[in-house]
Amino acid sequence: MIKSGTISVHPRGFGFLTLQDDPDHRAAFVSPPDLNPFLEGDRVQAEISETPDGRLSASKLSLIERTRLSLFGTLVRHRGQPFLHVDREISNTDWPLTFPAPMSARPDDGTPLVARLVNDKLVCERLLGPDADIAFVQVLERHEIRTTHPPENLRPGPLPRSDSHRRDLRNVPTVTIDAPSTRDIDDAISVLPADSDGALRILVSIADVSSAVPQDCPLDLEARTRGTSVYLPDRVLPMFPAWLSDDALSLLPGVDRLCLTVELRVDPEGSVSAVDIYRSTVRSAARLDYDEVAAFLDRGEVNERTGPLATTLSWCRTASARLATARARRGGVEFQADETHLVVDANTRRVTVVQPLRNTSAHALIERFMVAANEAVARWLHDRGVPAPFRVHDEPESDAVHELEMIARNFGFETGFGSRLSPLALGALQRQIADTPSAPAILSVLGAALGQARYTVNASPHFGLGAPLYLHFTSPIRRYADLLVHRSVGAYLDGHRFEDPRPADLDRLCAAIGLRARNAEKAERDCRRIAAARYMAGHIGETFEANITGVRPFGLQVQLTASLIVGTVPLDSLPGGPFHIDPSSRELVGPASRFPIGMPLVVQATAVDETLGRVEFQLAR
Repeated sequence: MIKSGTISVHPRGFGFLTLQDDPDHRAAFVSPPDLNPFLEGDRVQAEISETPDGRLSASKLSLIERTRLSLFGTLVRHRGQPFLHVDREISNTDWPLTFPAPMSARPDDGTPLVARLVNDKLVCERLLGPDADIAFVQVLERHEIRTTHPPENLRPGPLPRSDSHRRDLRNVPTVTIDAPSTRDIDDAISVLPADSDGALRILVSIADVSSAVPQDCPLDLEARTRGTSVYLPDRVLPMFPAWLSDDALSLLPGVDRLCLTVELRVDPEGSVSAVDIYRSTVRSAARLDYDEVAAFLDRGEVNERTGPLATTLSWCRTASARLATARARRGGVEFQADETHLVVDANTRRVTVVQPLRNTSAHALIERFMVAANEAVARWLHDRGVPAPFRVHDEPESDAVHELEMIARNFGFETGFGSRLSPLALGALQRQIADTPSAPAILSVLGAALGQARYTVNASPHFGLGAPLYLHFTSPIRRYADLLVHRSVGAYLDGHRFEDPRPADLDRLCAAIGLRARNAEKAERDCRRIAAARYMAGHIGETFEANITGVRPFGLQVQLTASLIVGTVPLDSLPGGPFHIDPSSRELVGPASRFPIGMPLVVQATAVDETLGRVEFQLAR
């Protein structure tokens, strides 16, 4: 049978063809010779054969579409001719390489470079000098992350001014709450005191990017290709150029900014009884950070910024508590996973700071406000038949529920989910683990077991949040999906009405920006691992407390309790083997010992591979 699909390349030289429109999401094996002409992500057509035991193989492959145009590698020569030794996660073979005429001097073998496919011929685009961070460059090229903006987008352009159709909120006390390092500030909040019925009003004001970036203009096309901003240990790769994201659109204090505001009326029990969405003009009274807001919320501490806004922050605390109560009634998880903050020195490329970022009451407040706004906009658009990229998260299958039960038990928690997991039961599990030292490790495993959410025009519940409908509205400077939602809201406010609430072209765009977001997440993760490996290189021989967060054929994945750095305990370093993975319990089992997910360990750092971002440990006791 003839099928089409997408190529994935295994570093060991073979590959797989993930079949398109296959209900079981099957993949066919591709042998190394058949894989040679293709790259990771290529769309191809192939002849698929199936063995009696159900295994698929692909042959006679032909290219339909090549999405990847840029390749990282090192220069090699075969019979005197230049070739690019391509990243083996992208191609299983070396590709012939040409140099443009301006490059008169030919580089030495082993020189790292980036090349570009032009009419399916590989042309050297730039050589990487000694100042380049080769490991980071490889990751960014592997995941097709753009590092620079086109020259025409770097010049500031005219921006719209406020008009009479906007509500003037400049006299409403409004604040932004972010990390101190944040420069692209796109959300501001305010809470108006409770009325005679006890209902208060939450105002979530979001930078009106759609008014400054028309659809299909050069800025928009570049943002659509990127899909999201990318946050690396040494820098941010913004979806929009810095003059726009960090300055002209950023909700800086004391500056008038155009926004879309979601106004929620919240009763004393936390229920949202009314929603209004409108264009506004906002002036932030202060730029606050999480730590100083948490100090006020938790201990009543004030400083020169929070003191004048004490009344507003007090009502924000009230609103946050009400929203938390309402969310607790329906269940779901508040995903505020702790993470490691890594600071990379620009000159030495060494990690100078490793600091676990623990979430505070201020993080919880902002997360609740943003989730409430996103939900409200999703309901508002759906009730009016307006097409938008909804964020959907499916209920886990029974096998995943069983796996979650085992994982929780391995960490020392009993769940009693039964055959079907509900959002309330999931919320109850989070209450059990919330204040435990192993909470970061549990949440990292829990998130993987629950699976990923996706963008789609077919509005359905978001299981992990326990939300009937959900979308992304609150970060249009950083995510293209949010900009699409802003345009949908703006079109309706301008009087446009839609015949088709689920247009096929928007659904295709949903799939594309979802892929870009996943690639960005992978690039961020891989670069954090490289930075962590560089840090751990200075701590070889030291011991650390850890938890097992994964059981793999090659060994144990562990997360350090203090720094949250992730590494591996190789299988051949474990005493008492041989070991095998028990498929029923997902444990690593040997003749005299078992290693389940969640098990606490004391490990010793033994080796690092900075290029691959790998840290190896062995059991200390």
